[in-house]
Amino acid sequence: MSQKIAVIAIVVENPETVEALNQTLHEYSQYFIGRMGVPYREKKISLISVAIDAPEDVITKVQEQLSALDGVTVSVATAKEN
Repeated sequence: MSQKIAVIAIVVENPETVEALNQTLHEYSQYFIGRMGVPYREKKISLISVAIDAPEDVITKVQEQLSALDGVTVSVATAKEN
């Protein structure tokens, strides 16, 4: 399977899921180029972006596992060419 470069955008609306979210991200951290998290305290949400260079199936697994968490929304933007 080919490697892809992508950005995973994560919106966390349920703070109780943060521990599970961080566990999932840690599991795949070997593929990360970088990660940035921004708490938006006024709205009580967190915004996280993860730049990743990984096989397509790994990116899909990360997206599926994070999307399964309560109060977490995930979107992936993939580079057309690597």
